[in-house]
Amino acid sequence: MKNGTTIVKKPWGHELIYAQAPKYVGKILVINKGRRLSRQYHKVKHETIYILKGKLSLELKGRMITAGPGKSFSIPPKAVHRFAAPKGRVTLLEVSTPELWDVVRLSDDYGRK
Repeated sequence: MKNGTTIVKKPWGHELIYAQAPKYVGKILVINKGRRLSRQYHKVKHETIYILKGKLSLELKGRMITAGPGKSFSIPPKAVHRFAAPKGRVTLLEVSTPELWDVVRLSDDYGRK
């Protein structure tokens, strides 16, 4: 396992990678008010999120869901999803398989491919 933490700045906020091992990755995602991540899916990566703070707007498999602290969601490979923080900052805990490179963006507010 990689020691220490890594902060990755994103146009929507930041990720703090707190665990990176051969079979899993642990992150804390902070999404700033009014921002959202790409509408995306993963070919092989499986992730589970847990809402720590704020009201998350989640698009998952064509459904729109609003959820708050204490709710969790499993996002299997190939499931189209998008996280957003329309009303205030959102903090998520994410645990996933280790394929951090596996992002297929379908649309992005920041022009990323």
